[in-house]
Amino acid sequence: MPDSRVKDANRIVLKAGASILTSRKGQFLPQAIERLGRGILSLVQAKREAVLVSSGAIALGMQTLGLKNRPRELEKLQACAALGQGKLMHAYEEFFSHQGIHTAQILLTRDGLEARKRFLNAKHTFDELFSLGILPIVNENDTVATEEITFGDNDQLSVLVAQLVEADLLIILSDVDGFYLRDGSRVRVVDEWKQIEKLTPHLQDRRRESTVGGMQAKLVAAKMAMQSGIPLLLVNGHEEGTLEKILKGEDVGTLFRAGQKRRTSRENWIAFTAQKKGSVSVDRGAYEVLTQGKKSLLARGITGSEGKFGAGEVVELRCETQVFGRGVSRVSSEELEKISGRRNAEIKGILGDKTPGEVIHRNDLVIWG
Repeated sequence: MPDSRVKDANRIVLKAGASILTSRKGQFLPQAIERLGRGILSLVQAKREAVLVSSGAIALGMQTLGLKNRPRELEKLQACAALGQGKLMHAYEEFFSHQGIHTAQILLTRDGLEARKRFLNAKHTFDELFSLGILPIVNENDTVATEEITFGDNDQLSVLVAQLVEADLLIILSDVDGFYLRDGSRVRVVDEWKQIEKLTPHLQDRRRESTVGGMQAKLVAAKMAMQSGIPLLLVNGHEEGTLEKILKGEDVGTLFRAGQKRRTSRENWIAFTAQKKGSVSVDRGAYEVLTQGKKSLLARGITGSEGKFGAGEVVELRCETQVFGRGVSRVSSEELEKISGRRNAEIKGILGDKTPGEVIHRNDLVIWG
C-alpha cells in the first residue's frame, strides 16, 4: 500500500484511544504508554512533527475510583476526567522527559474552536510548540464539556486537530488491524469519501464499558478527514513498531486516501468547525456552477434560506435535499430574503450602498470534493 502522501508526511496527528491504553477490563497499562511513546519517538527521530490526541483520562479516573462501568451522569464523567487527566499527563511527561522531550497539555472544547479568533489562538499555540520542539498532547476538556459542546469522541476531535494544524497525515491507533468486511477480509485502501457509505453495512461495532466511540465513529472521522484533503490511517496501536512500518510505506491497517488537494486550515474551519448559523438553498443552475468551478454564489441562484444569521456568519449550502458545501455569507438572513432570485442590477435598488455583489464570495466558499 505505498502512498507518497503517507510515507512523506511531515506533520502527523496521532489519536490514541482508551482501548489501546487499557486492558480489556479497563485497567490503565503503563506499558502501553511506553509502547506508544517509542512509536512517537521514531517519528521525532525521523524529523517528523507529531501531535498526540490521547483519550484515557476518564478511564484513569474510573480506575482510581474503582468504577467498572463508564458513568452515565455528566457530572460523574467530569469528575473522572478531572481526576484522571493529571495522572495521564504525568505518565506521558515522565516517559518523554527521560528522552529529552517535553510535553504540553492542550484541552479543547468545541465552542473554543467555533469562534474564528479562538481558533487562530489555538493554531498559534501549536505553531509555537512545534518551533520549540515540544510534543502537544490534546484531549477534550471533559471537566467542563457539556452535552451541547462535547466532541462526543476523540476520533472526531483528532480530525479537527489535524485540520487546525494543517497535518499531512492522521493516524488513528485502535485495537483492530484496520476495517474488516463481514467476510473477514481487511480493506486496505478507500480511495474516495463517497465509498465510506458502502462500508457501513459491514460494521461490527463492539465498545467497552470504559470507552466511547467505536468503528462507526471512526468512519465518520475518516469521511471528515478525506473531505479535508487529509489521508487517514486506521491501524492497530497494540502492535510494537506500527509507526515505523508506516514510515517505511509498509502495508498496515486501512488507508482512507484523500484524493483532493489538502484544504487550508481556514477552509476546514468554514467547512467543519465554525458554528453553522443557517442554510441557503440554490437552484440546479447555481449548484452546477458552484460544484464545477471556483465561482461565487450570486443572489439570482438562491431559492430560499432557513435560520437567522448575520453578515460574516457561516451557512450551509443546499440544492433540493442535498447538502453540498458551506460558506461565509456577506448578507444577513433578513437581507437575503429581500434579494433571493434577483439580479445584481435589481439588488442595488433594494439594499442601496450595502450591495455586496456576491452573497458568498468564492474565497469564502467550501464545496465538498
